[in-house]
Amino acid sequence: MKILIAGGHGMLGGDVQRAAARAGHEPVAVAHAELDVADRDSAERALATAKPDAVINCAAWTDVDGAESHPRQAAAVNALGAGNLARAAAHAGLPLVHVSTDYVFDGTPPLDGAGRPRPYVESDPTGPLSVYGATKLDGERLVLAASPAHLVVRTAWLFGIDGGNFVATMLRLAQEREAVQVVDDQTGSPTWTGHLAPALIGLLEREVSGLAHLAGGGAVSWNGFAEEIFRQAEKECEVRAVGSAQMARPAPRPAWSVLASERAEVLPMPDWRDGLAGYLAARDGMMRA
Repeated sequence: MKILIAGGHGMLGGDVQRAAARAGHEPVAVAHAELDVADRDSAERALATAKPDAVINCAAWTDVDGAESHPRQAAAVNALGAGNLARAAAHAGLPLVHVSTDYVFDGTPPLDGAGRPRPYVESDPTGPLSVYGATKLDGERLVLAASPAHLVVRTAWLFGIDGGNFVATMLRLAQEREAVQVVDDQTGSPTWTGHLAPALIGLLEREVSGLAHLAGGGAVSWNGFAEEIFRQAEKECEVRAVGSAQMARPAPRPAWSVLASERAEVLPMPDWRDGLAGYLAARDGMMRA
């Protein structure tokens, strides 16, 4: 299967390329210069040129804080652009997998039967707090409206070897400082792109459509995540807890964004700690090469 990967040279796109090739498919990674999803004609031309059998859309405006001051630009990629590519794929008779985010939720934990916080599942109501989250939710709706064969995958807290991420930042700071301040009032599901990418390929192969959640198993705060990074990497760096109010940023973040799937055909992802171990091993191998 020839798979066109929009945003194919980004952090997730790089792992999707490798996962597709390992699975015996032919990945065709295209960057913004070759496919501007905000341009409807560009999307149609890219599909006509590549003649793929399926599409995975990893292209996104990912600057969460920047979206607050540039809402039109964020919407052009995350909403209108997602819709352009989804409609072009539908017109060509191709299935499309579109990657979305946990930021479509408002951060109020849903509760289980015992009154304890539980992960968000696909049927839970959305309520984005930020421009970024709102544009991603609009993109979801446009993708799903374009074709019943399309799939929207919500994921969370991505980290991978092909781009800047929280783990890389913590490792850098550990070389520069004796202590770091990290918020302890935001809890989510860290997800290694090395685990997510083959899961996306698997969903495409099994022709899963609609809406799905795929994120690292378990839950942790950013503070706890930082502590585990230093533990696994064997770095001496103190992690000090602070609240989100003390680390004020332009875009509000959901306090709770743990994800899980209620769909039987969506296989659970490995635990986030396993993803961290995989990332650290891959990063170490890359740095040694």
